[in-house]
Amino acid sequence: MQKGFTIWFTGLSGSGKSTVSKLVAKKIREEYQRNVEVLDGDVVRQNLSKGLGFSKEDRDTNILRIAFVAMLLTRNGVVAITAAISPYRDIRQKARESIGNFIEVHVNCPLEICEQRDVKGLYKKARAGQIKLFTGIDDPYEAPDEPEVVIYTDRESPEDSANKIINKIKELGYFS
Repeated sequence: MQKGFTIWFTGLSGSGKSTVSKLVAKKIREEYQRNVEVLDGDVVRQNLSKGLGFSKEDRDTNILRIAFVAMLLTRNGVVAITAAISPYRDIRQKARESIGNFIEVHVNCPLEICEQRDVKGLYKKARAGQIKLFTGIDDPYEAPDEPEVVIYTDRESPEDSANKIINKIKELGYFS
């Protein structure tokens, strides 16, 4: 059986997690003929974490649920890709420990660029006080200390970011 692993995307809302994660999934499926599942934060919230709010406790619960599914997939030889804000270092560390084969990708993008890209209108609502505890506005985002990959989506194309991640996966020996 091929070795499973998890690629854990973390970054602000609008930073490009979903865009780049879909590209990486497509490349891995097509170029390496691997089974890949993308666990997108919005989709998981709707299906696995409905009813959770945005307190630290609820966010942690959501991330632990995503980590559990990613761990099951990884354990069974699948490439799991998560794309959720996952704003807190401590809970990402717990995810890393529970999953094992873990590649953290920091999707680094300045807040002002994320706000310009705000397709869902969430930053606008947060700035107007209509959404409380919004990451980057009135709730912290704790960037990773030592991620395996940092992509800069304000100055790299999605394709370049995806290639940077694929190269790191190769370097770490996960495709052998």
